[in-house]
Amino acid sequence: MGEQFLYLGIYSANNMYSFTELQAIVEKSFGQLQLPNEPKNLYEPISYTISLGGKRIRPVLCLMSANLFSDIIDKAVKPALGIEIFHNFTLIHDDIMDKAELRRGKPTVYRKWNNNVAILSGDAACILAYKYLVQTDAAVLPEVLKVFTTTALEVCDGQQFDMEYERLSLVTEEDYLRMIELKTSVLLAGAAKIGALIGGASMVDAERLYNFGRYLGLAFQLQDDLLDTYGDPKVFGKAIGGDILANKKTFLMITAHKLAAKENLAQLQQLMKDAELASDEKIAGVKQVFDEVGVKDIAEGKISYYFDLALAELSKINVREERKEVLQHFAQKLMGRNR
Repeated sequence: MGEQFLYLGIYSANNMYSFTELQAIVEKSFGQLQLPNEPKNLYEPISYTISLGGKRIRPVLCLMSANLFSDIIDKAVKPALGIEIFHNFTLIHDDIMDKAELRRGKPTVYRKWNNNVAILSGDAACILAYKYLVQTDAAVLPEVLKVFTTTALEVCDGQQFDMEYERLSLVTEEDYLRMIELKTSVLLAGAAKIGALIGGASMVDAERLYNFGRYLGLAFQLQDDLLDTYGDPKVFGKAIGGDILANKKTFLMITAHKLAAKENLAQLQQLMKDAELASDEKIAGVKQVFDEVGVKDIAEGKISYYFDLALAELSKINVREERKEVLQHFAQKLMGRNR
């Protein structure tokens, strides 16, 4: 008979689901997944990664986008799960490449098992993503597959650029923005467009939702860069200054190199080279240069620019304004805004 997903009786007054309700639907759906038991070392790491949780932003955005055009979202649930499974595949492989030991406070797959298990289970997760994605209406399936396949390749492009940039002494702002667009934004954008297509959107409105996700993803990643240096550790959820200690070429660092006066630039370069410098001294020294250059204000301006572009794309979509409120609230909540 196969898996069934029925979500009746939880509509809000205007037949729109809330973010919390959609999160619950996604979690319930993952709880219903029945992966094979054997080979254990192939499927158990996939279940383990999915069980680590998270906000499920991508599948929720997919369902929100479908709900924007349709009161019934059941047809979008399995493709939304496919998008999240693909995201988890990227995490399994990225952790190997980044040599990351923890993921959401738990050992990463390659640390809990080994590299070979992580590589193969990641491969299987990627294939499983397609298994769930193709379970949508035949009328929109070709376009959904086109969007997903293009997006999946772009995510790989972004990861490759990110690894290449680690070896370069200089990265331009344009290169960096393109990299984070590919690595982070396009999966949000693709999730939004796939949901819109399943919900019955026109191609024009589906593309507008794609751009909404793309711009929102850029704003979100730039804000993550900013918070890594200027955020409150209690709110941010991790120690401040990690990007500085790792000599990452974030938007802040690229901007500082581009705008710093000769003395500040020399100081910045010395701070980045000094392997013996204590962590707190390095973070404080780099932040001082950032402050003198005005990097924080520039980054905040760029974040607002992309956030406003995202909302502008949403405003153009041809549905009643009250139906857009959930996505507007989603965007503001994702960015920590209450306006």
